[in-house]
Amino acid sequence: MTTTRRLTGFKPTGHLHLGNLLGALRPLIAAQAATESIALIADLHALTLEHDPERVRAHTLEQATVMLAAGVDPERTPIVVQSHVPEHTGLHYLLECVTGFGEAARMIQFKEKSAGRGHVRLSLLTYPVLMAADILLYDIQQVPVGEDQNQHLELARTIATRFNGRYGETFTVPEGVRPDSAARVMDLADPTAKMGKSQGTGQIGLLDPPQTVRRTIARAVTDELAVVRRDRERQPGVTNLIDILAECTGREPSDPYSYGALKREAADAVEALLTPIRKRHAEFAADPAHVRKILADGAARIRPRAQATVRRTRAALGLLD
Repeated sequence: MTTTRRLTGFKPTGHLHLGNLLGALRPLIAAQAATESIALIADLHALTLEHDPERVRAHTLEQATVMLAAGVDPERTPIVVQSHVPEHTGLHYLLECVTGFGEAARMIQFKEKSAGRGHVRLSLLTYPVLMAADILLYDIQQVPVGEDQNQHLELARTIATRFNGRYGETFTVPEGVRPDSAARVMDLADPTAKMGKSQGTGQIGLLDPPQTVRRTIARAVTDELAVVRRDRERQPGVTNLIDILAECTGREPSDPYSYGALKREAADAVEALLTPIRKRHAEFAADPAHVRKILADGAARIRPRAQATVRRTRAALGLLD
């Protein structure tokens, strides 16, 4: 029986938050027994904009530690730092040779992040091709994606299909896997925006202390309608709180009339979810050498497949061994 290969990526540009846990980490953990998964910390993607090198290093190690604390089993799911496997950048260039400038330039995130900037790094333009390399390097069959990453996955599929057509069957063409409907957690202070690691004031970090979690939820934006119901158009804040509660507990609010009760229930549910993660994180964080070894082992385990893919790609393009 063939096991499905799946890749889930995280960019170390900030602290992992509740949206990352519900939308990406929990599905990754749930799929560990049934898929051949890779958890990729895409540190090279963090270099596309102005950054603090020390913070990138710190966030990379912290993300690996949080993944372990949340339940990622490195024996079943290698946790890999992108820059620890040089074949990522090696395949990146080879894929650039079959990608059009216009294909990269029309990526929505490039347009948004480059707008109004005096100095735009070339890597911001080409990183969707690096993202394609991340996927195609390991013969990945499934990639969990949200709406904001769908365009990048489609570029990876286009590149793989084009390459296979021109140079012979070389790459597996990946398929997108949609997260559950409630997995898109919005910012509690601005429920029209997705909860993010580096922007906004309504994030709930997975390592935030209990008082911070409860304060953030207590201050969550609601509305004047005073009705607890799902209505994404007219009540995005209330809908977000209901979704968070349902995702954490598997149930709906017990009081359909009180925003205060909804916030208390949501805070209790989030705390019940985060308390054991914080405890396990403290244990892993006390031994960073052990975490680094897990990362080194993960890279060593998956690198042979990456090397085979690059050799296959080089040969298809006509490069001399």
